[in-house]
Amino acid sequence: MRNFLIITSVFYSVMGFAQHADPINAVVYFSIGGAIAKDKKATQLNLRDQQLFSVNDSIKQLTHLRFVNLMRNNLEQWDDDLFQLKELKGLNIRENKLKQLPGQIAKWRRLEALDMAANSFAKIPAAIGKLTALRYLHASLNVLVSVDEAIGHCKQLEVLELQNNQLSRLPAAIGELKKLRVLKIGYNQFNEFDTVWEGLDSLQELHVEFNYLKQLPEGIGKLKNLKSLIVTGNRLYSLPQSLSDLHNLQLLIVTGNNISHLPADLSRLKNLKTLIALNNPIGAGEKRRIRNALPGCQVYFDKD
Repeated sequence: MRNFLIITSVFYSVMGFAQHADPINAVVYFSIGGAIAKDKKATQLNLRDQQLFSVNDSIKQLTHLRFVNLMRNNLEQWDDDLFQLKELKGLNIRENKLKQLPGQIAKWRRLEALDMAANSFAKIPAAIGKLTALRYLHASLNVLVSVDEAIGHCKQLEVLELQNNQLSRLPAAIGELKKLRVLKIGYNQFNEFDTVWEGLDSLQELHVEFNYLKQLPEGIGKLKNLKSLIVTGNRLYSLPQSLSDLHNLQLLIVTGNNISHLPADLSRLKNLKTLIALNNPIGAGEKRRIRNALPGCQVYFDKD
């Protein structure tokens, strides 16, 4: 289950980011030289998997670039010429060897999507707050220990992926992200569910699997738009009764905890399609009650 969740998470991150390229309506070039030779107003450049150790400085001639893919190269340092691309809206630097985000990222005022996953970043610095157009931030599979409060200035942020890091807290400013639809912080070191997250009114997906949570607050019931809740592999002994207030919930995964009973009013979860509760000490009687309460839901328990 753990490996499945990792693979699934990575797959959807990559696929989600790919939508920001537009190969149908714009030509995608696969070399800087080719783009310069054919169209200096090129908007899309894909340098993925080219074993690059640096980006040729001639890229600064392509001032109209909106999407640049540098995924899976050997970049250890940022090339200053990248910061001359003032029209940039999407940047994929996934699976390189970068260690820090420089303050120069503030020059990308139009950036909407940044995939910095699978590098060696230890922190998301204050400069992130200058990216006020940012909608998608993928930062999983790093060594992050902190996210700066300035992320609260990214008011347009819709997707924040921070799974597989070393985070034990998020800044209170996360509560300012009123457009946030997806928050993924699985495989970290969170001990508490921050009550600030209860104010994320637009949240549809909350994934906090494989942390150290001992309880979820009653305030989780305020997340009225939540469709997916994954709390696999924590230390939960119960779920709050307010969980039944999540009328839009479609997926609930609580596998690998110490839960013996689910909330009494489960029948109120009319839209729940899938409940996975493996590896919990749920008795036969409680299993029957849950199945009866959720007749339209696919329910998965351990075999008796």
